[in-house]
Amino acid sequence: MKTLNLLKNGLFTLVLITSTAVFAQGQMAKEDTKMVGGAAMYPTKNIVENAVNSKDHTTLVAAVKAADLVEVLVGEGPFTVFAPTNDAFAKLPKGTVENLLKPENKAMLQTVLKYHVVAGKWNAKDIFKMIKDGNGKTSIKTVSGGTLTAWLKGKDVYVTDENGNSAKVTIADVNQSNGVIHVVDTVLLPKS
Repeated sequence: MKTLNLLKNGLFTLVLITSTAVFAQGQMAKEDTKMVGGAAMYPTKNIVENAVNSKDHTTLVAAVKAADLVEVLVGEGPFTVFAPTNDAFAKLPKGTVENLLKPENKAMLQTVLKYHVVAGKWNAKDIFKMIKDGNGKTSIKTVSGGTLTAWLKGKDVYVTDENGNSAKVTIADVNQSNGVIHVVDTVLLPKS
C-alpha cells in the first residue's frame, strides 16, 4: 500500500511539474508572439516558417524561394530582416517583380533580397541606441555588402537605401528562433 501511495504521489508530482512547464512555455510564447499579416509569428519558429504564414508577405516568400535563399533563412543565423510587405513590392514600377522572378535574373534577385538582411539580431532597442549614438542616424551593413541608413522621424524608425528610398518600420521586433524581423512598407534597393 505504501508503495502504491508513493507511486501515486510521484506520478501526481510529475504531472504537476510537466503541466506547469507546458503552461509557462505557452505563456512565454504567447507574450512574445506578434501578429503579422493575420498570422501569429512564433519566436520558436525560424524566419521562413513564420513568413510563409503571413498573408502580407506572399511576394517576399515567393521571391525567397525563386532566389534559392530558403536554406539560408532557415539557418542558424542570427539574422535581422527588414521584410517588405506585398504592398511594398506593389510600389515598384510595373513589371519589376515579375522580371526579378525570372530564372535568368536570380543573381539580381538574391542581391535585392540580401540587401534586406543584416547579420546578427538587432532589435528595435539596439537600432534606437545606434541612431542615438550616431547623432540621429546610423549606417547598417547588409549581407549583400550594401549599406542602409536608419534614422528616426518622430518615434518611427525609417531605413533608407543607397538610392534615397526610405522604408518605414511598421512592425518591429518580430522575434524568430534565428533572428528578428522588422516589417517595412517599401522595398529597399541596392545601388545599381
